[in-house]
Amino acid sequence: MSILAQEKTVTGTVTDQTGALPGVSVIIKGTNKGVETDFDGKYAIKVNQGAVLVFSFVGLKTIEKRVGSSTAINVKMEEDSSLLDEVVVVAYGTSSKEALTGSVAKIDAESLESRPTANLSAAIEGATPGVVATAASGQPGSGQSIRIRGFGSFSASNAPLYVVDGIPINGDLSNINTNDIETISILKDASSTALYGNKATNGVVLVTTKKGKSQVGEINLNMSTGVVARAIPEYERINAQQYYPVMWEALRNTMAIPGVDSPADLSAANQSATNNIYSVLGYNPFNVPNNNIVGVDGMLNPNASLLYNDFDWEGAITRTGIRRNVDLSYQGRSEKADFYASLGYLKEEGYLINSDYQRITSRINVNYQAKDWLKLGANISGALSEGNQSNIGGTSSFRNPFRFTRGMGPIYPVFAHDPITGEFILDENGNKVYDLDDNRPSGASTGRHVVVERQLDIDFDEITALNLKTFADFRLAEGLNFTTNLSYEEQNRYNTFFWNKTVGDGAPDGLGFKQYVRTSTIGFNQLLNYSKSFGDHNVEVLAGHESQSLTIDDFSGTRRKQIAEGNYELINYVNTTDLVSQRDENNDESYFGRINYNFKNKYYLSSSIRRDGSSRFSKDTRWGTFWSLGGSWSIDREKFMTNVDWVDLLKFRASYGELGNNRGIGYYPHLALFQLDNNNLSEPGIVRSSLGAPDLLWETSANFDIALEFELFTRRLRGSVEYYNKESQNLIFDVPVAFSDGADSKRENIGTLFNRGVEVSLSYDIIKKENFNWTLNINAATLKNEFTELPQEEIINGTKKIKVGKGLFDYWIRDWYGVDPEDGSGLFVAEDPTATGVRTINGVAVTPFSNNARFHYAGSAIPDLTGSISNSIEYKGFGLTTLFTYQIGGESLDSNYAGIMESGGYGTAKSVDILNRWQQPGDVTDVPRMDAALSSQWSGTSDRWLTDASFLNLRQVNLSYNFKPEMIERIGLTGLRMYMSAENLFSINARKGLNVQQQFNGNTSNIYTPSRIITLGLNLKL
Repeated sequence: MSILAQEKTVTGTVTDQTGALPGVSVIIKGTNKGVETDFDGKYAIKVNQGAVLVFSFVGLKTIEKRVGSSTAINVKMEEDSSLLDEVVVVAYGTSSKEALTGSVAKIDAESLESRPTANLSAAIEGATPGVVATAASGQPGSGQSIRIRGFGSFSASNAPLYVVDGIPINGDLSNINTNDIETISILKDASSTALYGNKATNGVVLVTTKKGKSQVGEINLNMSTGVVARAIPEYERINAQQYYPVMWEALRNTMAIPGVDSPADLSAANQSATNNIYSVLGYNPFNVPNNNIVGVDGMLNPNASLLYNDFDWEGAITRTGIRRNVDLSYQGRSEKADFYASLGYLKEEGYLINSDYQRITSRINVNYQAKDWLKLGANISGALSEGNQSNIGGTSSFRNPFRFTRGMGPIYPVFAHDPITGEFILDENGNKVYDLDDNRPSGASTGRHVVVERQLDIDFDEITALNLKTFADFRLAEGLNFTTNLSYEEQNRYNTFFWNKTVGDGAPDGLGFKQYVRTSTIGFNQLLNYSKSFGDHNVEVLAGHESQSLTIDDFSGTRRKQIAEGNYELINYVNTTDLVSQRDENNDESYFGRINYNFKNKYYLSSSIRRDGSSRFSKDTRWGTFWSLGGSWSIDREKFMTNVDWVDLLKFRASYGELGNNRGIGYYPHLALFQLDNNNLSEPGIVRSSLGAPDLLWETSANFDIALEFELFTRRLRGSVEYYNKESQNLIFDVPVAFSDGADSKRENIGTLFNRGVEVSLSYDIIKKENFNWTLNINAATLKNEFTELPQEEIINGTKKIKVGKGLFDYWIRDWYGVDPEDGSGLFVAEDPTATGVRTINGVAVTPFSNNARFHYAGSAIPDLTGSISNSIEYKGFGLTTLFTYQIGGESLDSNYAGIMESGGYGTAKSVDILNRWQQPGDVTDVPRMDAALSSQWSGTSDRWLTDASFLNLRQVNLSYNFKPEMIERIGLTGLRMYMSAENLFSINARKGLNVQQQFNGNTSNIYTPSRIITLGLNLKL
């Protein structure tokens, strides 16, 4: 006769170090029966005596308790350091790392909180393989452009989709305080991104903000201050003493060339250059006569010494900026609610004068368990920012401060000087007078003065941003939840722009410009989630609907002839030159679903589908279907792995799916559009601006991904190896049409492009002891980018030529041959060997004329390998982290260097490499002779300016110390940390001054070069 154990109800409370822990799974071991703890961390379960209860929660150590005679079992759970990163935010929810079938990388709050970043994009660089970034502009508040797994489009956007707290955003990333961020998830493959359908082909960046965790409440204060300086030094250029002889030579060689012309002609040319070089350059900073600065031998007069040394234009417009940051937050949790509130202030001065950024942010995140079956929440954030913009202008703009200072010859002073004594000229108040004389040649930006323009011109932005998200979560039945989210995002940008009346583009009247841009987005979604376990089978189902409406209002006006000084309102001008307004709208509607299944937590399958409609397309092509299928196998859980004790995790996963791209193609590409504001005085005028494309389809991307993830030797070595192939189809191109159609081109879906590569990520605990830990992380990625179908045989796109079998960023430029040692001519490989001026050297037909140069493929801007190396060292209370980013291969077109290597260009600065120029027959060099007449021929775009784009950057360093609890408890604190952080410490590349990471296409221009920021900070908790 058997006696059955009597069933009884066991109750208890589950806590962690912060208090009650809701959502803990309590399972009767060996069965599928279980419950979850409620909001107060309490549970009740019917169980037989002797049974074992299993308490588990993601990120915490699993605990088992055998049921004895007592009916109360209380449990306190502890963190499991090996599982802390297990919870990952994914599309419309969260997942354990083990259950992922897609490629997802995670950045947590700890890696963000002590970095001096005003824009969250700066935190993404180096975080995971396959993600590349441009260097951030030095403009305070600016961010970085990000690309995930290559470049999937020719004319549409290649940028990832940014989603904050489940809602795609349209405002600036700088509106988000990085101190409010809990995690950033980077979704790279179809399995992880497909639920975002028409916007997901370039990857997705999910940002989750903080919420309350502490049962007793916690105040966090983070304060830092630092200095801002230029990170990339300027190109090395010749000085004043070297400059005059070099430019004398450029003038002389326009009249006669050594070894080519007769001695008599050369002698006459030497004398003429000596007599006229001053009149060409316009300034004489030396204490010798104007016609005796350079002798007829081409040497600087040995008696010449500088009357003044006032040529540091860069120093005149730069400074050491100051950065200040204060963030205050309060978070906590009660029986029915959790809350997080923050207030942040940031002020940063750029190293370029009159460039700065100031921002105030606030956030309130509240969640309330109103009923057992109803949870409500609201997340409200706002940002107010303002700043003086750098007003760079185009790369060749005269007002561009980097172009101006980089190209200014080293004999032109910032201030006016007495030509006899060299003394500064002072005004009636004793202040130095800026040199506004119009005596400089065109190469020295005649009629301009960058310091005065930086001081008097205005480009001021004021931005207000509001983000609101509210939700209601209904528990309809066990395992069945319905959630509805409503969001509203608004950004108002107000710009005041002014060109002064003294010097520059606004002279002599002054020009004023005002612009107001309002961007608002309303989002609404409904999610139905169902989860159920059937023995060893576990199923999760999601069904959803989403709509988003975007509206952009843009109003601007320009007027000239300022009336009263200091008033920049448009009413203070006489003439209206432009007054326009524009309204754009975009609407998206989506239906989607996902099914996740796993068997014995060993075999995982995930499938998703999304049906998207967009107002960008005609009603006949408006809807697109996107889907994915992924699976993973936890090999380490198989029986045959039981005795392989050195393997802790071994997981194989694969996915395939089709995604869409409708961004970056305008809001009305399917419509035939007409351009207004083409009036003839009082008579109205309208012209056709584009042909309609009613058959235009989405760009789609077919994504395949396969990976092996592993953790070995008691999780000491962790990593993954991954291969992906992303094929972009239906690429949108502007196809030429007949002029009689009234437009240049028409948009059509013609073209296919693939990106494929291998990604490797490794993490190893070099030292793992109680008081000393050292972890090394290395990641690397390759990328192959190639077109397989195009609308025509070839498309010239600036310095690139698009062709089947070639990539998006393959250079198509002139074929530079070198320098003729006989006469110093710069030579190109000739396109037409029979043309005038062609000569043959070593059997190669070459020409000194760029208009007869052969164009050819000359490498690619896409590197062979990209990645990062990071270290994390902890010794007792000290912590040190470093991040290096690197690139191997690829080429950069260094146009900035080309500008200071010009063989003529009176007034322009010259690189120190110009000293290696050809000077007499027999000289073997790669720098042509100085020759003002032919310099434009030899300085034209060619592979002469291609430079190895490999680099190694020390991107970030952080040193911190956490005070011991016993040291700070007596002053009422629960945590105290001091830290020093540095961004952009140094970069090693092929040439000093080169910004390799300026653009993905490898081109360079005169931009605001990146900043180096070093800060000291204090973080305290109470």
